[in-house]
Amino acid sequence: MRLTINIDHVATIREARGGVEPDPVTAAAICELAGADGIVCHLREDRRHINDRDVRLLRETIKTKLDLEMAATEEIIGIAIETLPELVTLVPEKRQELTTEGGLDVRGNKNYMRDVIEEFHKHDIEVSLFVDPIAEQIGAAHEIGSDMIEIHTGEFANARTENEQRELLEVVRKAAQLGKELGLVVNAGHGLNYANITLFRSIGEIDEVSIGHAVISRAVFVGIERAVQEMRRLVQ
Repeated sequence: MRLTINIDHVATIREARGGVEPDPVTAAAICELAGADGIVCHLREDRRHINDRDVRLLRETIKTKLDLEMAATEEIIGIAIETLPELVTLVPEKRQELTTEGGLDVRGNKNYMRDVIEEFHKHDIEVSLFVDPIAEQIGAAHEIGSDMIEIHTGEFANARTENEQRELLEVVRKAAQLGKELGLVVNAGHGLNYANITLFRSIGEIDEVSIGHAVISRAVFVGIERAVQEMRRLVQ
């Protein structure tokens, strides 16, 4: 299972003071040196953390893989095509949300999403769709030509009891199995941390996990390099 690190919250700390530190581009380089298999950042329409400069410099400096999370809007699509990340992950986006609250409604927007995927494929950019662990949404992602899916693990991460957690883990497992049966690369992310990630090692169908908040929070106490290395050991 591969580990990618989302460095959005390094930029969140920077924007709290409106200055230049800490620099998410520097953080990304340290994450790679610590063993991360890729770097994830979300260029939101309101630029609340990652900004255009960050994306440009990340593209120029990342040695592993850049996964650009984004809403499928005309402006951000244009920036992605200009920047040429290896992967774009399309996510729903609401102005007032603190973080992404759920998966895309792929089934209800198949025609538009198909056109967006085709445009990215023209520029040799792979596409992942961030979806809830629902069979209809995964089937729709396959139908419109997505290369992969990222299963939203938020409900699992928010489980209040061990029984609820294990039940929701099985929901994710079945979704991952379906994705694999359809020939999709299967990623997972949202709310994963040092405590719950170990359960995911039992789901062999998951190719990659994306983790951000937990690692950056841990880094406050032990540094980014150690935080990434600790998570990498748990994942592998």
